[in-house]
Amino acid sequence: MPLIALLILATGAQINMKQGRGVFARVGALLLAKTFIPGLLVIAYGLIFGAEGILGISLLAALVAFTNSNGGLWLALAGQYGSEEDRGAYVASALNDGPFFVLLMLGLSGLGAIPWVFIVAAIVPFLVGFVLGNLDNKFAEMMKPTPTITIPFFAFALGAGINLTNLIRGGLTGVVLGLLVAVITGGLGFLMYKLFFKGNSGMGFAIGTTAGNAVATVAVVVQAAPAFAVFAGAATSQVAASVLVTAFVTPLITHYFCTRYGKQSRTAAS
Repeated sequence: MPLIALLILATGAQINMKQGRGVFARVGALLLAKTFIPGLLVIAYGLIFGAEGILGISLLAALVAFTNSNGGLWLALAGQYGSEEDRGAYVASALNDGPFFVLLMLGLSGLGAIPWVFIVAAIVPFLVGFVLGNLDNKFAEMMKPTPTITIPFFAFALGAGINLTNLIRGGLTGVVLGLLVAVITGGLGFLMYKLFFKGNSGMGFAIGTTAGNAVATVAVVVQAAPAFAVFAGAATSQVAASVLVTAFVTPLITHYFCTRYGKQSRTAAS
């Protein structure tokens, strides 16, 4: 848990308030596409099918996988297909990459008895990192390598607690989960770009990923709401599978849409 808190602090340090208006407009659109709308859909899924869900995909696994996006992959795809403002919209992934929104949605929906102290504890490291990163650029630079340093250690601890049967079962259903995440949240991102921004709307599809850090979010939620512990093993492996599937599928679909709509935007401009 301390390593996860350090990771959240480092994420907050990467958000720069000096970003322009166009960047923050994209951030808002991407948060709608990747966190708020999918979060509401998953909450409806939980209200209809219960915490256990269907096809072995629990509410916990679905909410974590659908609402956390891979900021590193977004930056890579934005560097290839997007604009400077698209690259700055990485802030959206920094904001949704962690347990805060998952805990908040579970608490407000009534689907999880989440003590408010855990929601506050999830946001405090982020706010501390945000303040320090904006006060001192050197601190923000120093914290950049934190994910690559901490993830192997807390992933080892998480993996040690997973039952092998749950890992196998969760891995198979995790592929289905990853495909759903890519298509639904990527499609929403594409729609947001198509509706609100000029240029290559295919870039919006790049938000359809699950963050590698999301694996740790499962552990945070289980600590805050022990009733979800029964789903923790399968959910952890499902989220891990979703990370891998979206990392493979989303760039391919993004390339297709960017190639197609990039040509259209260049034609319109000429």
